[in-house]
Amino acid sequence: MTLLCADIGNSHTVIGLVHDGGVLDHWRVATDERRTADEWAVLLKGLLRESNVSDSVQGISVCATVPAVLHEWRDMLVRHYGTLPNVVVEPGVRTGVPVLMDNPREVGADRVINALAAATLYDGPAIVVDFGTATTFDVVSPRGEYIGGAIAPGIDISLEALGRRGAQLRKVELLRPRTVIAKNTVEALQSGMVFGFASQVDGIVDRMITELGVPPETVNVIATGGLAPIVVEECRSFTAHQPWLTLLGLELVFGRNTG
Repeated sequence: MTLLCADIGNSHTVIGLVHDGGVLDHWRVATDERRTADEWAVLLKGLLRESNVSDSVQGISVCATVPAVLHEWRDMLVRHYGTLPNVVVEPGVRTGVPVLMDNPREVGADRVINALAAATLYDGPAIVVDFGTATTFDVVSPRGEYIGGAIAPGIDISLEALGRRGAQLRKVELLRPRTVIAKNTVEALQSGMVFGFASQVDGIVDRMITELGVPPETVNVIATGGLAPIVVEECRSFTAHQPWLTLLGLELVFGRNTG
């Protein structure tokens, strides 16, 4: 079964056509809260026309961190895709992942979906680091439970804030500089962002593994998210880079809720 899966994030929406654990086609578009259900439908149908496999779509699976956009997607699913079964990930939807938090309902749907995908696709305990608007760390126990995590400012918004608050600083392209000890302002900013975030990831992951109390070699540390390629090669912690982790998790959730 080919599914249309959508991960609606704060800055970008990732849309993919997923079949049996593989992503056949994918797109990344801006998440615009002003976009109406009809505008989303026009955008989606335009993207699907570009794909050779869009005619085989048999269902839709969606998760979102932006309530206003999710409201428009619900309307679009009813009025434009009413003949297709769909699953919108929210409290009450079966994921098979126990959420061991003080308030499970406050955990973002995308984070639970990432935990499900990590627990299903990788053996043993896992830590998922998702590089998006925020950099999130999600911890999965050896029994497949979501046991907590951490949230840090994302790479892009950190650089943007620095450019706004620093009188002689500006936003630069996020690339790996030649050296850590930079010789100009542009590379100094790049060094702080790339190597600084890489060190942050390694430091938090090390602390999480210590708190888990399991042998470090048994923990899978998975990088995902649109900004992951910027720092993933600079981190020593990662055992896997799976850019489509959320889309694959959405396929798993669809199967668990539609039979």
